[in-house]
Amino acid sequence: MGVLSRPEEVLPLVKLKVAAGRIKRQIPPEEHWAFAYSMLQRVSRSFALVIQQLGPDLRNAVCIFYLVLRALDTVEDDTSIPTEVKVPILQQFHQHIYNRDWHYSCGTKDYKVLMDKFRLVSTAFLELGQGYQEAIEEITKRMGAGMAKFICKEVETVEDYNEYCHYVAGLVGYGLSRLFYAGGMEDLASDKLSNSMGLFLQKINIIRDYLEDINEIPKSRMFWPREIWSKYVDKLEDLKYEENSEKAVQCLNDMVTNALSHAEDCLKYMSALKDHAIFRFCAIPQIMAIGTCAVCYNNVNVFRGVVKMRRGLTARVIDETNSMSDVYTAFYEFSSLIESKIDNNDPNALLTRKRVDAIKRTCKSSCLLKRRGYDLETSKYNTMMIMVALLLVAIVLGMIYAK
Repeated sequence: MGVLSRPEEVLPLVKLKVAAGRIKRQIPPEEHWAFAYSMLQRVSRSFALVIQQLGPDLRNAVCIFYLVLRALDTVEDDTSIPTEVKVPILQQFHQHIYNRDWHYSCGTKDYKVLMDKFRLVSTAFLELGQGYQEAIEEITKRMGAGMAKFICKEVETVEDYNEYCHYVAGLVGYGLSRLFYAGGMEDLASDKLSNSMGLFLQKINIIRDYLEDINEIPKSRMFWPREIWSKYVDKLEDLKYEENSEKAVQCLNDMVTNALSHAEDCLKYMSALKDHAIFRFCAIPQIMAIGTCAVCYNNVNVFRGVVKMRRGLTARVIDETNSMSDVYTAFYEFSSLIESKIDNNDPNALLTRKRVDAIKRTCKSSCLLKRRGYDLETSKYNTMMIMVALLLVAIVLGMIYAK
């Protein structure tokens, strides 16, 4: 029955659809800004929605920051580029963003378009304020150097894993904190908390994208640390085979437990934010991450195909995230869902419980918990409720189109 069995998700889905349509109608007229915002929608619809929370100047800076790092990531991800060509591009990328004529053809589909027309991103970058430019250049330089390092080095230890995630995501946290500060809207957050904001998101993405990365052509991309997966299988690709399902799920749970170690720092970072728009911009992805964590935990389907939060639940998160009370509630409920899936026979069950309990204690001690009733799968509603939901959709759509 899909969304029809969850009427509480219907109105948020309608709002999400309307917001997406509004974004398409608000593309700036200048060629370079039109390219930047249309490309943002093509490479990340969810980010294009969340970024709308921000004021114009900061929104432009974050948009270009995202596209610059997405282009850098496209170079890193393209396994067809020889190492001797790729490494210098990564190391010098922070210089290319100042060159209106520079581009490098690589990647596929929308990412290839981004790289072929990168001059338009550079043109937009050069219109940003100096403080924004300096923050973006600094992070791009450090990230490019880190990516270059791991082109020639595998992720062996958990320390390597944390270092890699720092370069590709923790530095994004640094950069965003600097952009918020440069815009005069937030105090400068500590590097430790900024790093955790990025690491939590990145580690969940690495977990969720296992199958896509391991099946990458012409060469697999392997980010799960050997120190973890070697406890369960001889080769990382062995996790995808059905005969190894039990060990694969245990390894998956080990990875999720590792990611959960950053959740408390993320809560601390968000609780210090003052600007409402910046708060929503930061909080929505973090709630999506803990929700995805709950979906992936103890779920063998991570090794079979795409696993993610259903669209209706995503719409609810976007619609309902407005305060730290909402954040604490979401983290508490999704952590409780993880807790309900813990198998006592799992090798990491005790550590997982410890980390989940710590998150729940932090949320509960805030005295701000509500009840959202987030669930991952089951439906609680009967046919009459579904009919009521459909009627509400019809009324809302009628009001929208009447305007």
